[in-house]
Amino acid sequence: MARIVMKFGGTSMAGTERIRTVARLVAREVADGNEVAVVVSAMAGETDRLVGFCREANPRYDPAEYDVVVASGEQVTSGLLALTLQAMGVPARSWLGWQLPIRTEEAHARARIADIDTGALGAAMAKGEVAVIPGFQGMMDDGRISTLGRGGSDTSAVAVAAAIKADRCDIYTDVDGVYTTDPRIVARARKLDYVTYEEMLELASVGAKVLQTRSVGLAMKMGVRVQVLSSFVEGDEAPKKGTMIVSDEEIEEHQMERQLITGIAHDKNEAKIIVTRVPDRPGAVANIFGPLAAAGINVDMIIQNVGREKGETDVTFTVPGADLLRSIDLLESAKDKIGFNRVISDDKVAKVSVVGVGMKSHAGVASTMFRALADRGINIQAISTSEIKVSVLIDEDETELAVRVLHTAYGLDAE
Repeated sequence: MARIVMKFGGTSMAGTERIRTVARLVAREVADGNEVAVVVSAMAGETDRLVGFCREANPRYDPAEYDVVVASGEQVTSGLLALTLQAMGVPARSWLGWQLPIRTEEAHARARIADIDTGALGAAMAKGEVAVIPGFQGMMDDGRISTLGRGGSDTSAVAVAAAIKADRCDIYTDVDGVYTTDPRIVARARKLDYVTYEEMLELASVGAKVLQTRSVGLAMKMGVRVQVLSSFVEGDEAPKKGTMIVSDEEIEEHQMERQLITGIAHDKNEAKIIVTRVPDRPGAVANIFGPLAAAGINVDMIIQNVGREKGETDVTFTVPGADLLRSIDLLESAKDKIGFNRVISDDKVAKVSVVGVGMKSHAGVASTMFRALADRGINIQAISTSEIKVSVLIDEDETELAVRVLHTAYGLDAE
């Protein structure tokens, strides 16, 4: 017998038929003798609808009241799943964030989980009752409802799994695991049996949308074993094994010889900014990035070029596409302090990344990437690296070609 947390996203909960499918998956785990807690998202599109209502009511809405409204989506699905399980003869009860409680801190609409009281929850699960918990929500110190920010249900599931000392946290999505790249681009992409926390963090941060980055970071910190599976296959074909996100040590137990590269990710939500003729003196670059940091805008790739004139330089960097216009406005408002000539922008770019812990002990990974792209005439506009990742910025139109070329270059194609 195992203690399991099962998490289902918005597409899995999109309507009563989908909820019945989820209930059957939960019932299967109960029939196998496992203690089960379920964390659910709102129905697909529901949170966007509720956010729209808030903006219509008051464009400058109070974040505390915003949380009251948007948290209702998960309340509906948790109650409906509990009712569906009861109709199937499976003992179940919904537990809202304030009922456990899940205590949070920081600010409304972007709260962080501080702790979870699991006394009553653990007792109920030990008696065979399925606990259905709405993701994305908790309770502030003043008793008000709080929400964790978009995509927060993954984090809720991992936090609950850590609190109840679950054997694993199964996150059900519309894909049956983590692949070497997007199978819609590369038909020969392979599903991975195991991925390290570190690799999954990098993949999530550079465009792989299987798991939320914050949830992977929490899983790594708390040592929660996470499995990614699909909720869209039923009956005998329903998978009981997806991709496990685990520690390096556990992977080494299963795979003595590791693949050099784990996966190829891409992200078209990138924009390039060039700030021209910046004074080449101490503090000039800080004047560029200071206002962006204060506004909470994440800067990724940074290149400082040799300027055309002595004493001047050009600075190139990337920001999320959604932050492009705001970034330009901030730079223009600080033009006198920075002393640049003009800002040039391009939102028709994409970031392509290769990720793998094998980079730590093998040379030549970046060289293989650059050569493979060059052989196909793909120009690299910027580069960033970490210990287990190399990312390049290219024209958006060449994204799919680059992904296919790199997938083959690193020997990731299925046999």
